[in-house]
Amino acid sequence: MFDVPTISVIAATFLLAGTVKGITGLGLPTVSLALLTVTIDMPTAMALLLVPSFATNIWQAVVGGNGREVLIRIWPFLMAATVTVWIGAMALTKADLSTLSALLGGLLIVYAITNLAGYRFQLSRKNEQWAGPLLGCMNGVLTGMTGSFVVPGVLYLQAIGLTRDALIQAMGMLFSASTLALAIALQGNSLLTLELGAVSTLALAPAVLGMIVGQKIRKNLSEQIFKRIFFISLLLLGAYIIINALKLMPQ
Repeated sequence: MFDVPTISVIAATFLLAGTVKGITGLGLPTVSLALLTVTIDMPTAMALLLVPSFATNIWQAVVGGNGREVLIRIWPFLMAATVTVWIGAMALTKADLSTLSALLGGLLIVYAITNLAGYRFQLSRKNEQWAGPLLGCMNGVLTGMTGSFVVPGVLYLQAIGLTRDALIQAMGMLFSASTLALAIALQGNSLLTLELGAVSTLALAPAVLGMIVGQKIRKNLSEQIFKRIFFISLLLLGAYIIINALKLMPQ
């Protein structure tokens, strides 16, 4: 399915995405999906990120000592975000892929601008009870349509006032559950083949290597400066994806 240049691009993408995750603790699915979508179609890019995303985020989900407390608090959100992925994934076989690519670009821009502006939503415990399932459903549908797990899911987790360690663990839970649900949804829509699964498994190696490199870089680089560069890059990449998608849309 893939020629040597494409395999090289895939390996380099996951090496870079792993490095970003090693420095910041997040970004592997977002970076890999954004970059791969520029060179290959969205369903294939979504399939390729499955193994690296799940393997790197499941560890983040179980380590930290806050697992039981976090799970009790966010399980309605997690359940909604997981079971609705298949709804969005159905669009991959019915909707115009350039339209979905433009939607992905828009989500990246929203995510980047929100973080660059330093804006944080805040939810009271009372509002958290109804907002969790609602935003979880939105996150699940958008995950199925675009492969992006972050909007509005990460914004919700930031808004409910979790401690830093609990937030990192909660994001790991969201990303792990979303990745597993996405794999099932892609398989159910005949978009996940054994060959794609094998390539995704092989992509774990450069992703882990990148994480190791990123963790070393983190010791000598201001995380605040890197995050600013990271989100500016996402903003520009999102704009590029939208422009490219608009060119491919049927007239």
